[in-house]
Amino acid sequence: MINMKKHIVIVGGGFAGINLIKSLKNDSRFSITLVDKNNYHFFPPLIYQVATSFIEASNISYPFRKLFSGYTNVHFYMGELTKIHPENHSIETDTGNISYDYLVIALGTESNFFGMENVKRCALPMKNIEEALYLRNYMLLNLEEAARNKDPQEAEKLQNIVIAGGGPTGVELAGMLAEMGQFIAEKEYPEIKHGLSNLYLIDALPTLLSPMSKVAQETAYKKLEELGVKILLNVSVKDYVDGKVLLSDGTSIQTETLIWTSGVIGREVPGIPEESVGKGRRLLVDAYNKVFGTENIFALGDISLQLTDEKFPKGHPQLAQVAIQHGNNVGRNLKRIEEGKEQIPFRYDDKGSMAIISKFNAVVDLPKFSFKGFLAWLTWLFIHIIPLVSFGNKVRLAVEWFRLFITNNPSIRLILLPKKNTDQE
Repeated sequence: MINMKKHIVIVGGGFAGINLIKSLKNDSRFSITLVDKNNYHFFPPLIYQVATSFIEASNISYPFRKLFSGYTNVHFYMGELTKIHPENHSIETDTGNISYDYLVIALGTESNFFGMENVKRCALPMKNIEEALYLRNYMLLNLEEAARNKDPQEAEKLQNIVIAGGGPTGVELAGMLAEMGQFIAEKEYPEIKHGLSNLYLIDALPTLLSPMSKVAQETAYKKLEELGVKILLNVSVKDYVDGKVLLSDGTSIQTETLIWTSGVIGREVPGIPEESVGKGRRLLVDAYNKVFGTENIFALGDISLQLTDEKFPKGHPQLAQVAIQHGNNVGRNLKRIEEGKEQIPFRYDDKGSMAIISKFNAVVDLPKFSFKGFLAWLTWLFIHIIPLVSFGNKVRLAVEWFRLFITNNPSIRLILLPKKNTDQE
């Protein structure tokens, strides 16, 4: 008997890819292969808490193979996409080639350094687990070096931290670093002269949290100022040379730590027609998330640019909720295609946005109103636990958060620098 299953290849195991898989799991009409360069799904909104030693990477990560162990039609293939061949319905990866009936690109984005090569080479991005762990080690090593350093100028350079980007990630990171400086650094690093430490948050726009409400913007600015963060608005990073951040207003900041949260750009997808690539290197898609100029290729999440939703004529925000809803809608439509039914155009249901500023303080923008403070903080905690993949992760993170917010003392500040053992026996 001929197997008529349609083979769906999904490249990228983020929110969009995982939710598409969930919508099609155990459906005998489809065989699904997830391709990802990592063997785990992770939760990007909490990546900054890994970078600041607040939680373990395992709290926000889950192996794909364990996740799919109960799915009868899903397989995992570890590899990195190198090229798409639309003409013969196949993709190349660095570990082999795969053919498809439907291809779904859900690769997400990468840091955008706006052509600044020195910044790209020397700044510290925070887009994935590896970068977060590297940043954690880097900052801890700098603190140890500052504790040994007797030169005040060098010590200040080691202790200064510059965060480029005043969006939710930059604000949340600044708040957490400022609080850790108050609760931990002063107790555990008595050798350091903390008067030399400065934490800068820089943004080219006139406000922090620019996509959010005025309430959110003003609350974030006021609270971060109270925590001692030096906020520089209407100014951008122009270069990073010899441990010096050069700014657009002609000033500079001496630092060994420039953390980059200032923008993203779609990942390159070789093989996609040039005319199908839009602003920010996002892939142009129709109302059903099908890539322009292709027959059976879809793009979901941050990498897609959809201009057909009348409420979002310039494209949807690059948020987790958009990716989740993309995955669910394309899953429904693939079923409808098989059933000979008309597809359902995507319409984003905006559930709002939020950002945590500091302990017990957050801001939440809902479609009809905004609120802040302790209730917003509890809402943030609840909303960020729900999407975690496993029940165990939810429980562990909830318990860990409770302990950390009571004690103000995360205990995972370990400098772990794995090395390959080259010793000969």
